[in-house]
Amino acid sequence: MAGRGGVYNDSTKNIIVWDGVIPPECRSNPSILHLTAKLEWEEAKEPLHADIDVNKTNGVGPGMSFANLVVNRFDKVGLVPCSVGGTKLSQWQKGEFLYEETVKRAKEAVASGGGSYQAVLWYQGESDTVDMVDASDYKRRLIKFFNDLRSDLQHPNLPIVQVALATGAGPYLDVVRKAQLETDLENVNCVDAMGLPLEPDGLHLTTSSQVRLGQMMVDAFLAIRPIPSSAKLFSGLSVLVLFPLFLL
Repeated sequence: MAGRGGVYNDSTKNIIVWDGVIPPECRSNPSILHLTAKLEWEEAKEPLHADIDVNKTNGVGPGMSFANLVVNRFDKVGLVPCSVGGTKLSQWQKGEFLYEETVKRAKEAVASGGGSYQAVLWYQGESDTVDMVDASDYKRRLIKFFNDLRSDLQHPNLPIVQVALATGAGPYLDVVRKAQLETDLENVNCVDAMGLPLEPDGLHLTTSSQVRLGQMMVDAFLAIRPIPSSAKLFSGLSVLVLFPLFLL
């Protein structure tokens, strides 16, 4: 979810870098904001998670593509990036640092922006394909995570759009994908990233794939909550939390 589109290994310098290419679908817009690591609202721009996932090289993800496609239906869109790459679902359980930090950021987003939660965008799981215990427990942990998050944000029907993995870091990809595709929770829609083109590392989606994924997530979001494009139905700030992403 943090985005590795356009990230590559610069063999001349032996470092991982981002190519800096921002497709038009991911352009900045004064009506699209993001909550910084310092809990301040700024105009959103790629890489969206640059100050959140600080130990990784970030590139293009699906968040800006998503936001640009829905912003005309809202007054303003607030993105709340929360993703940290390479993490397991066990690290996102209630009581763990990442979970509590996400809830804190989501609540601060509404308190400071005066907006309302619209959706959670969730794309995670590659690290859970390595160990059979993590993979087999993925569905239970995922359902608990979604239920805990809705409870703590006091939004029992909060729309959640999650992504079924395109690839995994280990041999249990099919187990994790099955869990993602079969959560069977109300107002949780899953889009399947399988088949989208990958970067040369064979693990992360290309920039164009991230753009396409954002479009797929919009379709899934609107299937939960149909919003006519003819008028802006929501005044004020609408908050999206990216996970990991919240949409306000």
